[in-house]
Amino acid sequence: MKKFLLIVLALFLGLNAVAGDGGKQIISILGDSYSTFEGYIPEGNAPWYGPSNTKQNDVKDVRQTWWWQLITEGGYVLGKNDSYSGATVSYTGYRGEDYSDRSFITRLPGLGPCDILLIFGGTNDSWCGAPLGEFVYSKLTRGHLYEFRPALGKLLTEAQNRYPGTRIVFIINSELKESITSSIVTECEKFGIEYIQLKDVEKQSGHPSVKGMTAIKNQVLKFLKK
Repeated sequence: MKKFLLIVLALFLGLNAVAGDGGKQIISILGDSYSTFEGYIPEGNAPWYGPSNTKQNDVKDVRQTWWWQLITEGGYVLGKNDSYSGATVSYTGYRGEDYSDRSFITRLPGLGPCDILLIFGGTNDSWCGAPLGEFVYSKLTRGHLYEFRPALGKLLTEAQNRYPGTRIVFIINSELKESITSSIVTECEKFGIEYIQLKDVEKQSGHPSVKGMTAIKNQVLKFLKK
């Protein structure tokens, strides 16, 4: 009996060692149109990329997206890609509409556990002219969340609180308003969140082309592996 138990224990430890050595890190993505592809995001989320897209853009296959390339080439496992075309970090959307239903803050809790969380946002806040607001961290009202800076602070705080032990990286798009870019950098540094500033991303109709997708993948993968 004792010998049998020792064999079982040895097998258990051996299997755990194999799982630990070969285990792949899980990456989840919280993003906007740049990270969408029709059929590969939660049902109800608006896609930008996909078969029904008639815009001038040469990305036609999910394998051409930056995140698909990152996952496969980096040896990761995709947890959840909760991306929504047109989504803002704050609750303010285009034409001053209420985007609280699709904001990054609202979608964050649905991601679930992961090893690495990539937040790729701020583009639509820049494009739609969302109010910048002040850096406010306490006594936040719903009204504060219609402003970019307080909303971003809320997002980063919630990300750290909900997913302790997760490596969080904020991806900053190129060609954003300076006030948006600098606000992201300020908030990430305050909360100890890693960030990467993209550069030289080719775009068609304001969105990464095939070449642009590869550029994003290369920069993010290099950052994660450093």
